[in-house]
Amino acid sequence: MSLPVAGAARVAPDNPWFSWRYAQDNADAVLAALREHVGLTVTAVLVAAVVAVPLAVAAYWFRPLTGPILALAGVLYTVPSLALFAFLGPYLGIRPRTVLVGLVIYALLVLVRGTLVGLRAVPEHVRDAARGLGYGRLARLLRVELPLALPGIMTGLRLATVSTVALTTVGVLVGYGGLGQLILGGFDNNFYRAQIMTGTVLCVALALVLDLLLAGLGHLVTPWLRRAGGLG
Repeated sequence: MSLPVAGAARVAPDNPWFSWRYAQDNADAVLAALREHVGLTVTAVLVAAVVAVPLAVAAYWFRPLTGPILALAGVLYTVPSLALFAFLGPYLGIRPRTVLVGLVIYALLVLVRGTLVGLRAVPEHVRDAARGLGYGRLARLLRVELPLALPGIMTGLRLATVSTVALTTVGVLVGYGGLGQLILGGFDNNFYRAQIMTGTVLCVALALVLDLLLAGLGHLVTPWLRRAGGLG
């Protein structure tokens, strides 16, 4: 999908990096690219979290699985993004889900590691106390271990989100790159700087906003850390 750029053909003689005229003339195209970018990023991170948390729990419960799970996620993470999207395109078609699958694959390693680190950070005496109260493995996981692992999980979620914002731009290879459409369009339009800079600045701003939102969410879901900080 190519996003229309109404003012791209009117390149100013000095070709400035910043142009409010460009933003005004192409507001609809810019907002469409931003919405697509946000949608792909949020969906990919949520789907990756749904997959990563059970994988991390399996690695936590069954230690022999830790190496293979992390190794598989690590191998997938090292595949070049251009090659991955080019490989997925012929099988999944030129659709948003092609980009989505690639983004989920890249987010897995960070989320699995963050969740696993959080689970392993739960103090042993806390687990022993839960066992003494009669909690089984599943109840202990849901009521004690996962809640206490939230700091590690939220850290992984923040890292995965920021990296996904950047990686989404590569989806332009199959026509669904969100703000990457603006960046590539600027290069195609005789290096139209205002278009390139608009896509870049919005991409960075989106990463910062999402990171701050997740930091705030992490602060809300870990009230015991606030109390510990107050006591300190």
